[in-house]
Amino acid sequence: MEKKVEISMLCQLYGKLLTKKQFEFIEDYYNNDLSLSEIAENNNITRQAVRDIIKKGEKKLFEYEEKLMFMKRMLNQQKKIERALSELTKIQKDYSDKQVASVLEGIKKELNCLV
Repeated sequence: MEKKVEISMLCQLYGKLLTKKQFEFIEDYYNNDLSLSEIAENNNITRQAVRDIIKKGEKKLFEYEEKLMFMKRMLNQQKKIERALSELTKIQKDYSDKQVASVLEGIKKELNCLV
């Protein structure tokens, strides 16, 4: 997974556990596509200070994920749901019974809501 996407996802999961500045700077840098210089200018601090705050925040996000593993579990769950949906689609195509097809369609709709 690309680092930018990974940090953005981790920030969604654990961002509220960071300091206010860490959260804001990571959001600005990764999600709002601001440069370090732009963030520094907006906050009247040096570019190096912004970089340090972001790096510390990133480190915390990875530490939280290492201990709690929410993102790993979420991605694994998503893969399992996608496999189940794929299998349901195969079954639905192979069987012509309208009742079975109706039940499978209901299950697929519920699983799609989880993805």
